Parts: sequence; structure tokens; C-alpha cells
Amino acid sequence: MTHPPSGNGREFFTTTTVGAALALLASPRTTPVERVPLADALGRTPAAPVTAAAALPGFARSTVDGFAVRAADTFGASEGLPAYLDVAGSVAMGRPAEVPVQPGAAVAVPTGGVLPDGADAVVMVEHTQVTMPGSVEVVRPAAPGDGTVRADEDVAAGAHIAPAGRPLRAQDLGMLAAAGVVEVSVHRRPRVGIVSTGDEVVPPETVRLTPGQVRDATAAALAGLVTGAGGEPVPLGIVGDDADALERVLRDALERCDVVVVSAGSSVGARDETAGVVARLGAPGILCHGLAVRPGKPTLLADCGGVPVIGLPGNPLSALVVFRLVGLPVVRRVGGTTVAPPEPTVRARLDRQVPSQTGRLDVVQARVTTSADGPVASPLFGASALLSVLTSADGWLVVPEEATGLPAGTAVDVTLYR
Repeated sequence: MTHPPSGNGREFFTTTTVGAALALLASPRTTPVERVPLADALGRTPAAPVTAAAALPGFARSTVDGFAVRAADTFGASEGLPAYLDVAGSVAMGRPAEVPVQPGAAVAVPTGGVLPDGADAVVMVEHTQVTMPGSVEVVRPAAPGDGTVRADEDVAAGAHIAPAGRPLRAQDLGMLAAAGVVEVSVHRRPRVGIVSTGDEVVPPETVRLTPGQVRDATAAALAGLVTGAGGEPVPLGIVGDDADALERVLRDALERCDVVVVSAGSSVGARDETAGVVARLGAPGILCHGLAVRPGKPTLLADCGGVPVIGLPGNPLSALVVFRLVGLPVVRRVGGTTVAPPEPTVRARLDRQVPSQTGRLDVVQARVTTSADGPVASPLFGASALLSVLTSADGWLVVPEEATGLPAGTAVDVTLYR
């Protein structure tokens, strides 16, 4: 919600915290489920837990090159008093073990080979000496289980090998392949419509700018963020400061997309126009207009007939900062993600003061360097229209709502850009 502009042209917002805004937009809407081959499943979000049909690895196996033995036959062995065992045979890779391990005997086995019947340990080849044909000296004792894995030690039959709600990682694909899973039921990638507005905004391919024009930097960056969050960006072009034209584009977007994002121009009038159009698009409508965050205060969040609509500030830096805070969680949630992948962070010491005011979340760009005392975070400041502040940063830090600033020397968590 927003108060109408005052007579002096300034806009007044009833601001909402980021957490409260996300709670307001906690729509149950998620994308439909589809089956995809394993090769296309990286980053996709399973709609239900994936289970193993059988135990893995499925047979007891060796984890080292060496000799399968009965551990009791090696107790007390040392270099000065080795245990002597008869070599009864060997195990071939990829084939069942054909020779059991009898008391006083050993069977040569490679890493990954099947553990022969009767064996309960594998002695590393480095802890043995072959002094005569058909015999091996064991110079270090083995305990039961040494050098082996059980048939179900990796995964038990029926166990979950990929949870619902967490995007699949490369290691998850490896586990699924090991379990013989070649297709996965996942949520369709959320389609995110991206609309840029403003008479001053022109396409990036514009060769010559006239005074007052700016190339559309925000749309390309938003598309990259959407892709990184598992979404499918749908570019919807640039709309001038024309309410009717914007309404036509947004109504079409609501039909085609799962989330709609509008960068709403830099002027107060442009933001008002966008808010007025969004308010007409469907119930329940605008949920909040104004976030207690810097940069990014004039952010609009709406639910238009079940489709989340996010109105961003026109300045690129502000738009990208606030989209990371509220847009990416919405995109992930609509795409079925309930467990967002953790972002890399580094603990660093501020090299100068960061001013702030209570009741507002401040997002500060930072460069991270290394000193003799550990990582150092150098805050970067600049106007919200300057993309160079973002491109010069290694990450960002947050000054919480309750703080009135952070003094130099404060230890902070810097979230790193990937």
C-alpha cells in the first residue's frame, strides 16, 4: 500500500520489512510437474522424494587394493612378527568372488572388488609383503570392517536419495545414476516475465544515445538472476510511460508467466503509473508498496489472480539488490524449491564504518581482500544508478533493521557473488 504523492512531488511509503513482505507473498502456487531425463535434471527441483529401489553398492566390496582376510588371523601382526597367510586366489574386477577366504588364508582383491565369502576385512597392500609364491606376510593387524563397505552402506533399499524441494546438484545426479534412476519428476521451470518501463529506456543494441536515454541494463541482469535461480526468463520488452500499453503487456504476461517482474522507471510518476496498472490486474492485488530496505525502498509486491508481480525500482543497482532479496525467493518457491541452496559467505572485518538507521535493512556492496589478520571487507558506496558499484564488488553484507550502523572492525558475513 502507498499513500498518494504529496503536492510537492515527493512520494511517501508505508514500508514493510523484507521478511514480512515475503510472508505476504507466500502464495501456494507452484509450477506443474514434468518428467525429465537425468541429463537435463541439473538444477531442477524434484516434486517428490526419489527413493532407491535396491541397496547400494549392492554387494560388500573392498575400498583398497590388498588382501581379503579374516581379521582374527591378523591380530598381533607386526613388522617384527608378521602373520603368514596362504594366498588362495584373487578377485577380478566386475566379477563375483569365486574363492572364499578360509582360516589362515587370504585372497587378493582390487579397490572396488567383491569381498569374498568368509572375509571380514581387507589389508592394504602397503601393509603386506610377498616373500615367496603363494604366501603373504601381514605386518599390521586389521580390525573387522577395515578396508570394506557393506552392501547397503551407501544407501539402504527404499531410502531417499534425493529430497523433494531441493534443486538437484551434480552429486545428486551421480547418486541417481548409481541407483539406476534415468528420469525424474520435477517442477517445470518457472516462467518469469521481465518488463522494462520508461520513455528514457532503449534496447541495449541502440548504437547512439540521445541525451536523456539509457540502455536497458536491468532486463539482461534480471534474466541472469532468474536463470541462476532455476527459472526461465521471458523477455517482454520495453514499455514507455503509457498506462494502457503497460496494462496490455502485463495482462498478456499474467496469461503466459508464473511470475512477472517490472522495472518501473526512475520517476515518481512512472512508479505511480505502474502501481495503478498493477492494482487493476486482479485480486487480491497490491500487498505492499515500499520496503524498509536500502537500496530498493520503492518496491511493489502484488498477487494478481495467483501470479506474483514484483515492481522494482528503475535504477539498476537498486533493482538487482532488491530482486536478490525478494525476487529470487519467490521464483524458487513458485518452482517448487523449499530448500534453497546455501550461498557462499566469508567472515571478514570491516575496514571502515557503515552508517545506517534503525528500522531499515541496509544492503552494502563490498570488496573482500586478504590481510595478515584475515579477510577484510571494504564497503563500496555510490549512487543507485551506478552499475559499477555492483561489478566492482565481491559480495554484499547486510546491516540488520535493529542496528544503527556498524563500526570499523566489526566482523561481518559477506555473501559472495558466484
